[in-house]
Amino acid sequence: MGTKLIYFVRHGETENNAKNIRQGPEGSLTEKGRVQALATALRFPKKKGCPQVIISSPYQRTKETAEIIAEELKIPVEYSDLLVERKNPSEVIGHWSQEKGVKQIIDRIDGSYHPDDLRISDEENFIDLKKRAKKLLAYIARRREKRIIMITHGVFLKMVVSYMLYGNELTASKYNNLSYFNPIKNAGMAICSYIPHWFKKNEWKLLVWNDLS
Repeated sequence: MGTKLIYFVRHGETENNAKNIRQGPEGSLTEKGRVQALATALRFPKKKGCPQVIISSPYQRTKETAEIIAEELKIPVEYSDLLVERKNPSEVIGHWSQEKGVKQIIDRIDGSYHPDDLRISDEENFIDLKKRAKKLLAYIARRREKRIIMITHGVFLKMVVSYMLYGNELTASKYNNLSYFNPIKNAGMAICSYIPHWFKKNEWKLLVWNDLS
């Protein structure tokens, strides 16, 4: 099958990102976010080595990012729910991250060590997110394209890369260590390679992280 290159791109800046407000599916890019998306698009070759397809989260901010890149590269866009952001607890969506009650929830989920099965309310918890990351990697392995751009979100992208590194041995504590020390900025890119092996080990490699050059 040969090597696949996967270009994971976090969406550009949104109004809520700029205001440090916790988001759901809604939220458009700011002008800065649109500029970021275009700058990312301009980094890809348009002829030899051009990505063959964009697969995007269907959220508004990722769709807008994908459309800007697709227009520049003249390649098709598909959408997959596998790429959506982690569902936040309803209590925090639309609220400033530093509000007292909101901050307590966020700190417990993202800023502390906790059991894998911790669940605050109706959010997608660590176990849910880990399962979805595994499904995404299997989905990528089945795709025929050799060069794919995937437009996704910060928390989920960190989970995907964490699962590449640890596989089924990934725990919430290991994920939080990686997440805390390895942020991914708006329009930041992570480049990964996939080389299938008959023994199914070390198939994924992280080549670049949070690249904005």
